Amino acid sequence: MGYVFQFGEMWAASDEFVDGALATLRLSALSMVLTLGLSILGALVRTSGPKPARALIVGYVEVIRNTPLLVQIFFIFFGLPSFGIRLSADTGALIALTLNGTAYTIEIVRAGIESIGAGQSEAATALGLRKLQVFRLIVMPQALRVIVPPLGSQFILLMLNSSIASAIAADELTSAALNIQGRTFRAFESFIVAGVIYFVLSLAFSGAFSLLERAAFGRIKTR
Repeated sequence: MGYVFQFGEMWAASDEFVDGALATLRLSALSMVLTLGLSILGALVRTSGPKPARALIVGYVEVIRNTPLLVQIFFIFFGLPSFGIRLSADTGALIALTLNGTAYTIEIVRAGIESIGAGQSEAATALGLRKLQVFRLIVMPQALRVIVPPLGSQFILLMLNSSIASAIAADELTSAALNIQGRTFRAFESFIVAGVIYFVLSLAFSGAFSLLERAAFGRIKTR
């Protein structure tokens, strides 16, 4: 092969890579917060809600988990305008990532809730606590020990999945890499740099969750 790697143009475009990485972090952070809130609510309904609501959550989880994220993004960004709902690329990506991540995270939270013995909830109810109080004060604090490790992995996956948002030209790192390679015709270099940045972000997220787990539960996460 006579290909010669040239990273000089990548260095000249470093500001674009930084902006793309920051946009990825913003998109990921927003979707993580929304995903966590919706997942806790969904898991609560899934474990103790009325049967119709539980069936609705199960159906949502099955549909989202058994269809590609790319199709979901296209449905939201290209399909909804047929019904008069037009969204920006960034908003469409945020909604798609949140809906996708929530379907997986509901099951993580549900497993954590169900790992807590029913006897504790029954005892708390006998003492006069309401269902939401039992969930907030008794079940959820203990379930977090089970939830946090897989939750960290799920959020890292969500951050990596944000690269698919480049298919609708949302502002994020992969879109920046595509713009740079289109201008410089240095595809290898552009995506090598993007890949390294994603790798560093993944390590940073992993380290942050390990520190969070150690601070919350007094032990170091084992992998």
